[in-house]
Amino acid sequence: MALSVAPEAGHRVSGDPEPVAVVGAGGEGLALAAHLSAAGHAVTICTRDPRRVAGIVARRRIRVSGELDGEFPVVEVDPVPASALRGCRLVFVATVTTAYPAVAARLAPVLTESHVVVLFSGKLCGSAEFARALADAGAPGVDVVETDALFAARPDGEDGVRVHGRKRWNLFAGLTLTAARRHEDLLRGLFPGIEPAQHLIERGLVDFGAVAHAPIALVNLARIDGGERLLLYRDGMSERTVVLLERIGQEFVDVGEAYEAKVPALHELLDLYYGCPAAGTVLEAMRTVKAYADITAPTSLDHRMLQEDVSCTLVPMIELAQRVGVKTPVAEAVVTFASVLAGRDYRSEGRTLARLGWHGLSGAEILDRLRA
Repeated sequence: MALSVAPEAGHRVSGDPEPVAVVGAGGEGLALAAHLSAAGHAVTICTRDPRRVAGIVARRRIRVSGELDGEFPVVEVDPVPASALRGCRLVFVATVTTAYPAVAARLAPVLTESHVVVLFSGKLCGSAEFARALADAGAPGVDVVETDALFAARPDGEDGVRVHGRKRWNLFAGLTLTAARRHEDLLRGLFPGIEPAQHLIERGLVDFGAVAHAPIALVNLARIDGGERLLLYRDGMSERTVVLLERIGQEFVDVGEAYEAKVPALHELLDLYYGCPAAGTVLEAMRTVKAYADITAPTSLDHRMLQEDVSCTLVPMIELAQRVGVKTPVAEAVVTFASVLAGRDYRSEGRTLARLGWHGLSGAEILDRLRA
């Protein structure tokens, strides 16, 4: 699954503290900012609405509970990219992935070739979408790399975040293998336990949330729409309905094989993330992962759980599958149901291959680009 690459001579030691910018102040963004601050980095948070984190703005500290515990300093919370990114070589984007084109357009005027953009998380081929959006907005050539969301975290009031768990393993990738190699030391130093993917598609397919969120939401439509409190992973699936997860998970595996990528079975993936070796099925794994114990489902169908994972993973996965003749009937059904419920056409609005600049390319030609 992992690609072994040698570090480049003269590359900055990735653990060296330096100023960094985190774009996004949701649960993942705040957990990431606290993680980086705890490692000694001077962190500036860039968010369009600082009022949502008014306590952090006032105290310049993030209160963290759960797996990471304590209070961690931030330099400031700034809504203006030009000032938030000043002096920061590393720019972490921890917004919802559906916002990537808009975020890229805001960042493009202030990015230089010396910046490195790290997406947290990219979903499927997020680096390709973000890099294309930067180019369309006139940005210089900037390396864009990505990993999956590493924290199960939720905002906690206006000054904090609760970290339910941290993945002990994950993959990272760049738009090309060259970009990934260039920043391997950096990413491994910042996030011990992550490994290089073979290419961008493998990284995006190894994503439990992208497999699980939409099917769980669809199985529990009435409960979510009614605002009922539901433990997402503990109570969201039954012995009967978990077959939807298993089938769509197999489709991820099949698409991965067609693109020469190793995608673990779902229960194996959760074991890699959090450690649940005794769980022999995905349902057992979901119910034994400590980080999932008190995570609740959304209380509205107008939630990123449907919008983001359908638009930014299932849509491009289906199109990638079509390029290589792989059938994905369950994923296609989920996209159809989600589109009907949202009153939108995710197949045309989502992260299509045309939006990635891959229109008309065969599966082999796409792989050639990613392996450059």
